[in-house]
Amino acid sequence: MHIGVTSPVVIDHPASRTEWERHAGIDELARVAETADRLGYHHVTCSEHVAVPTRIAAERGGVYWDPLATFGYLAARTRRIRLNTRVLVLGYHHPLEIAKRYGTLDAVSGGRLILGLGVGSLAEEFALLDAPFADRGARADEALLALRGGLSTPYPEFHGTFYDYADVEVRPHAVQPRVPFWIGGRTTRSLRRAVTLGDGWLPFGLTVQQIDEMLRKADLPAGFEVVLDSGRPLDPLGDRDATLRVLERRCAVGATVVSATFVSTDADHYCDQLAALHEFAGEAGVTFESASPETPSGIDESSR
Repeated sequence: MHIGVTSPVVIDHPASRTEWERHAGIDELARVAETADRLGYHHVTCSEHVAVPTRIAAERGGVYWDPLATFGYLAARTRRIRLNTRVLVLGYHHPLEIAKRYGTLDAVSGGRLILGLGVGSLAEEFALLDAPFADRGARADEALLALRGGLSTPYPEFHGTFYDYADVEVRPHAVQPRVPFWIGGRTTRSLRRAVTLGDGWLPFGLTVQQIDEMLRKADLPAGFEVVLDSGRPLDPLGDRDATLRVLERRCAVGATVVSATFVSTDADHYCDQLAALHEFAGEAGVTFESASPETPSGIDESSR
């Protein structure tokens, strides 16, 4: 099981953001990412909302850093850690737009992109962006097919109901032969979509028991990633045993990756928490990246 970092600073959610994050910026975020990168954490995250209506922002938060701009900066400040959109809303983008923008990110980062992708649920935001909402599931499925066939080639072609294109050139494009797709959701349908069209599942809004029950009924392919969050901020410095219990519980239900948040009072404390967990997380079956290669395994250095 690997462990990644649900990035601080980039989201202002009323239920989870700490006081220091409200006054932090790119320097503090980069310090956390650099520390996680040096220690061998698996990934950092960045979510997507374009324009949250103010009445909804009171519940969901109104601050969401743009993942493409954020990861472009962090890619230059790190060497190995993966860059995970968590999640990119498929209905807000044409597949070719994702292929060009995030394919470029994969290229400049040396093949470190993980596309966390979702159908989306905020109808008001769809309306603001003039994006179809009612058939967003079918559109998302087709977009996934289009991306799978065209993200890593300069000459993508696709013919479907919602998207149809050929005789186009998209350069630069993703350098990974198969960019991992982690599909977000909280329903059996989202898990089915992840199994058939993706490489991993990012459940949210579910208990560990609910996730366990859903996974027991699913036929997961080899290499499929089950990516669970930590459920609550981890405190490796203050409560080692509770931290281990959280990780062990997720490992027991089949998590292959945990994306964690941490108790922290400032960026330095956050980095100290990362270092503390690195010291003992192996007891819960957590594996950190090797410090020797500077790119993730399976990435051809010549493609950078």
